Amino acid sequence: MGIESYLQAILFGVVAGTLARLITLRSDYRQYPTYLHGRIIHLSLGFIAASLGALAIPALLEMEFTAVTFLTVAATQFRDVRNMERNTLTELDQFELVPRGSTYIEGIAISFEGRNYLVMFAAFLTTLAYITWGWFPSTVVGVLTIVAALSFMSGSALRDIVEIEESDISFDEAGLYVDNIYIMNIGIEERQEEILKYGMGFILKPKNINVITTISNLGQQQAILHDASATLGVYKDSGTPALTPLIKRDLDDGRLGVFILPLVRDPELAKKVIGSVPVLENAIKMPSEATFLKGGKK
Repeated sequence: MGIESYLQAILFGVVAGTLARLITLRSDYRQYPTYLHGRIIHLSLGFIAASLGALAIPALLEMEFTAVTFLTVAATQFRDVRNMERNTLTELDQFELVPRGSTYIEGIAISFEGRNYLVMFAAFLTTLAYITWGWFPSTVVGVLTIVAALSFMSGSALRDIVEIEESDISFDEAGLYVDNIYIMNIGIEERQEEILKYGMGFILKPKNINVITTISNLGQQQAILHDASATLGVYKDSGTPALTPLIKRDLDDGRLGVFILPLVRDPELAKKVIGSVPVLENAIKMPSEATFLKGGKK
């Protein structure tokens, strides 16, 4: 195959991979990655990943097997991307009124690393299709890989695993309750009045035994509080620990009592926000899949 054909194949692969990264790179309500400089960094890394994936096929066809070893270098670099995101978000988390938490941060860092591999894979397949079948099938393969990359972005949301209901908040002497779930002790009457005025309560009912262990993860609970506060605002300032959103479990049935202090007091919107919180990969547990629970041997 001629050099010109290789260049065209590589170009198709690089374009498909870069487009995949562009489409999967979104600054949402969390404002991360930051606009504009954060996006430039990740688009540049996406272009590099696409270039590496596209170059792999010509290198293999020309029997340049040593050239493929640069893929291992790429893997090392993308692990550094994960570390960079983790370190950056950990530093920023210290200045959040309601932090993300380490579990949420690790999930974000993993996704940034994983999407670079998706970009490389998209470029690899597109270039292979161009060399094997031509430009039109290559275009089809490129579109399909982009669609596949988008599908990997859509993980489970909290609404898929729990039922969300608004609930009253109340005080029993100094004890704050959401429904019958104890949240915390507030002895200052002024703070009690603020909480009753600005606070909202929600009950999260797990749909099965696996969900009970997933939502009991402290990182998952912190993600709920952070997303709700980032979207709806929070009636809180530094030095006011009594005005801290909290989540507590009902130890009898695994329900969660969610106490938030939103600036936007819209119950339906709050339920949508809570329902849209991603289910963190590191929080997912599947006790029902245990072999001894299924009657097998451990």
